[in-house]
Amino acid sequence: MRRRRGESGFTLLETICVLAIIAMLAAIALPAFPRGTSRTMLEAYALETASLLKADRNAAIRRGAAVATDLSAISRTIRSGATGRLLQLPQDVGFNAILASQCDRRAAGMAIQFLPSGMSCGGTIFLSRLGTTLEVRVTWLTGGVEIVPSNAF
Repeated sequence: MRRRRGESGFTLLETICVLAIIAMLAAIALPAFPRGTSRTMLEAYALETASLLKADRNAAIRRGAAVATDLSAISRTIRSGATGRLLQLPQDVGFNAILASQCDRRAAGMAIQFLPSGMSCGGTIFLSRLGTTLEVRVTWLTGGVEIVPSNAF
């Protein structure tokens, strides 16, 4: 059996049409896939939280007055008491905190307070995503801030 010239294979036009259809399907389907917070971004949120806490501690020492970093689990925010800077956490990042119930003989509420001496009321902020949990710890005695990997959640 003999083949005629031009009857075998695909034409360039057919190939381009198939690629265009695949591109349109990909454009429709890709936004449906959830884009979550990566481990690197989780670490960046932990570093930004630690930076905000350290800045509040330094401000308390410099001003000679207490400075409180406010935490809100409902709005998923951490607000600096010194600068008002706000850190907004995404919905896919788990956010929890263990805080002192009292600080400097007053109710602490949902805040980590830094005293003029550099000391703090202490507390731990947990940030988690997909089996990875990072703890941002504030030591009460020194007011020091550290980030530690955890398996708490």
